[in-house]
Amino acid sequence: MSVMKFTELRKSSFSSVLSLLLIAQLWLGSSPAQADRLKDIANLQGVQSNQLVGVGLVTGLDGTGDQTTQAPFTAESFRAYLDQFGIPMPAGQTFQLRNVAVVSVQAELPAFTKPGQTIDVTVSSLANASSLRGGSLERTFLMGVDGEVYAMAQGNLIVGGLGVEGADGSRISINVPSVGRIPGGATTVKEVETAFNMGDHITFNLKRADFTTARRVSKAINDFMGEGTAAAIDAVSVRVRAPVDSQSRVAYVSELENIEVEQGSAPARVIVNSRTGTIVIGENVRVSPAAVTHGSLSVTISEGFGVSQPAPFSDGETAVLPQTDITVAQENNRMFLFDTGATLSDIVQAINAVGAAPGDLSAILEALKQSGSLRADLIVI
Repeated sequence: MSVMKFTELRKSSFSSVLSLLLIAQLWLGSSPAQADRLKDIANLQGVQSNQLVGVGLVTGLDGTGDQTTQAPFTAESFRAYLDQFGIPMPAGQTFQLRNVAVVSVQAELPAFTKPGQTIDVTVSSLANASSLRGGSLERTFLMGVDGEVYAMAQGNLIVGGLGVEGADGSRISINVPSVGRIPGGATTVKEVETAFNMGDHITFNLKRADFTTARRVSKAINDFMGEGTAAAIDAVSVRVRAPVDSQSRVAYVSELENIEVEQGSAPARVIVNSRTGTIVIGENVRVSPAAVTHGSLSVTISEGFGVSQPAPFSDGETAVLPQTDITVAQENNRMFLFDTGATLSDIVQAINAVGAAPGDLSAILEALKQSGSLRADLIVI
């Protein structure tokens, strides 16, 4: 494919993307603001999940466990495990345990989980086990950040990955066979206390800090429950008076979390993903007067060979000589102008007119930011 055809194709593809962005912006601009339930935009302070972790053994592997010569702590863990059942192992003895692997066991304990309820666990290899497929997790204690045991895990693993290795060192791996899950594999033995029933107030924390949203949440609660019920503490927290009785408080929170609130508009931001070339321009992005020009310089170098043939009956020899062809092409794109308060649709239309590729668009936005014309935060992720 020639350079010209490739450039035209690239322009056509990206023009389609920019057109879709423009259509989406026009649709969003014409749609009414949407209200969200309080439960979708805020969390109740003191009511959150807790992370549990433990270290255990997976047994029953088909020769895909840890190599104890490279991971000696696997043998020590296995020795300690047998000691719990009164099976001593001779000191100093070395042995290979290709069907055993030391693993990390992780779980998330939701708030209000009671003893006897089960939760899912994730099991991942800590050493050099090639696969946990077909293994079974031995009883493992799961501890919280305070060092207390809150659950016990045990059961057969479900491994979505697959790994096959040949005698010559060749290997085929599908997904990650060294990580597995056990649905309902841990049983809770201790409840985590929450601050839900403490004091005469509850606090809602917004998932996205915004003074406007916090004020609107406070106003919506006061309109529903009565003036003076709620007060915005800062850009995140809204404090609400609540009944002291636990049953009444549950019903009270149930009413509050279904109140609909219109969130404040997000800050003006342009997000650029430097790895994928994805660019997202927020609806509040504006551009002050600026003139932009953009041109692309294409250099094509092709290598070939030519044959030098001497004249008949001469003493010369036929020789093969390298030949290099260099072609330089530069696009003469026109300058475009951003007027005062240009919106997202104006930006998309202008950049679409010059057919800039994602990498070129990033350069244009960065230049606008450096010149002070881009009225938004430019964030590169």
